[in-house]
Amino acid sequence: MAKDIDELIVGSIEYLKYIKNYPQYNILKESVPEVKENFLTNPSLPDVSNEETNINIMIVKDKPVERNFSYGLIQEEWMNSNSIDLLGTNISKCQKCPLEKTRTNFVFGTGNPGADIVVVGEAPGRDEDAQGKPFVGRAGQLLTDILKAINFTREEVFICNILKCRPPENRNPLPEEILQCEPYLFKQLELIKPKLILAVGTFAGQTLLKSKEPLGKLRGKFFDFYIGDIKAKLMVTYHPAALLRNPHWKKPTWEDVKLFRKEYDKK
Repeated sequence: MAKDIDELIVGSIEYLKYIKNYPQYNILKESVPEVKENFLTNPSLPDVSNEETNINIMIVKDKPVERNFSYGLIQEEWMNSNSIDLLGTNISKCQKCPLEKTRTNFVFGTGNPGADIVVVGEAPGRDEDAQGKPFVGRAGQLLTDILKAINFTREEVFICNILKCRPPENRNPLPEEILQCEPYLFKQLELIKPKLILAVGTFAGQTLLKSKEPLGKLRGKFFDFYIGDIKAKLMVTYHPAALLRNPHWKKPTWEDVKLFRKEYDKK
């Protein structure tokens, strides 16, 4: 028993070391022109990939903070995964937090394992838990429409969540759940090596950026986001489920994703 407790303590310490990650970024504030319609008000989704937009960029230097991580002394099989498919197999039976007792399916993520773009949400909902795939149901269809509006398909990008299991009643993830699950997301990003990350929703944005700023202050700009040797541009916008509840957020979301596409076209 004492040996088991010692191993548990050592394991917990190593996980704490593993998730000691902090963002280092510059804030790029960009202004976008007013649009008269968007992907929700007009069913014929406009082609914006070649649309001309005048953008004034102001760089605001924030205090740099390194966001590096190591695996620690205790190695687990998933840490050595050298492909997205292998990682999915190695972590699909995770039992590190109580969510494993209430989940129907482990929701790893879907899409292109070599994608330039990764979409990150908060956690699986009821439909995602039932199907084992992220962003399905009404919110998932809306995300598909948003991507289509800026000339992307779901198959081109990779879509996942901070948590891989559904919290009961769709409550917000707890700190201990993030502690166990966030390293899986970091490993996904390490393997995919995206150039751009779209964080949808307040929780996803705040968690990735280690920020307490409200979504209204995080959106409409890019962050230089570092994980180990990976550097990507990260943008925060509204969650599709929030748009279904609050139509007033349609327009700023459309402005965000237009800017997101424009940044992608620079690559």
